[in-house]
Amino acid sequence: MKGIVVKIQGNSYTVKVDSKVVECMAKGLLKFRKAQILVGDYVEVDENDNLITKIYPRKNEFIRPPIANIDQLIIVVASTNPSPDLMLLDKQIVMAEKNNVEPIICINKIDLDADYGDIIETYENIGYQVITTTAKNGIGIDKIARIINNKVTAFSGNSGVGKSALTNNIFNEEVALEGETSEKLKKGKHTTKHVELYEFANNSFIADTPGFSSFDIDGITHKELEDYFIEFKSHVTECEFRSCTHIKEINCGVKKAVTKRKIDKGRYERYVQLYEKLKGEKKW
Repeated sequence: MKGIVVKIQGNSYTVKVDSKVVECMAKGLLKFRKAQILVGDYVEVDENDNLITKIYPRKNEFIRPPIANIDQLIIVVASTNPSPDLMLLDKQIVMAEKNNVEPIICINKIDLDADYGDIIETYENIGYQVITTTAKNGIGIDKIARIINNKVTAFSGNSGVGKSALTNNIFNEEVALEGETSEKLKKGKHTTKHVELYEFANNSFIADTPGFSSFDIDGITHKELEDYFIEFKSHVTECEFRSCTHIKEINCGVKKAVTKRKIDKGRYERYVQLYEKLKGEKKW
């Protein structure tokens, strides 16, 4: 029987097979081959022995958070407390674009006295969907419910932004642990310990992912980074050189677009930082 892995704890795998939930172990051959099973994997299950006998090919996978076969990534940032980390946001967007996953930006805690209008304008102008929510009183939860219908959706974002609170509000029950934000450090405490898929409706799953304060760009070279800043695409044809890096070149279409405010300056500056970081990394 084919099912989807919804939870992993140690060597135990919880698999949703049709309307049933089956607790499984991995077949010895899979363990011998060191085949890593991820939450979101579609697997073949021998229900007689409760064994996973096969992992079906993945359409995508993430290392951090460790999850496979997602349709969309809802990237949660708080309007404040903690302050929006736009570099982290852009890293997550890059990884979503690389894996052909639709990135959706969710600005949570809009009840707090904070100015987040520039964030909405910047990313909507690029073409990304931006939604606003307040998890504690249910504002915007109906929008998320529509977005996740018939999808496998992962929530991502820095600790303390409200990922688990949003999950609990969608289900109207405490299915995920909620973190607190330190008033002294203004940083979220790591409370969610594992990735888990929760079934919202038939064939609709959402993931609560571990809180983290960093997000590494894995498997991307500095030369391909521009492909994942999608607002660059309509301007690269104006670059003098096909190998333009959009950094030091004079006749660069992307840099001209930044000057003309067709590309957000902050996004461009973060591209430069990421480019230099990736260029400086040693590939072993």
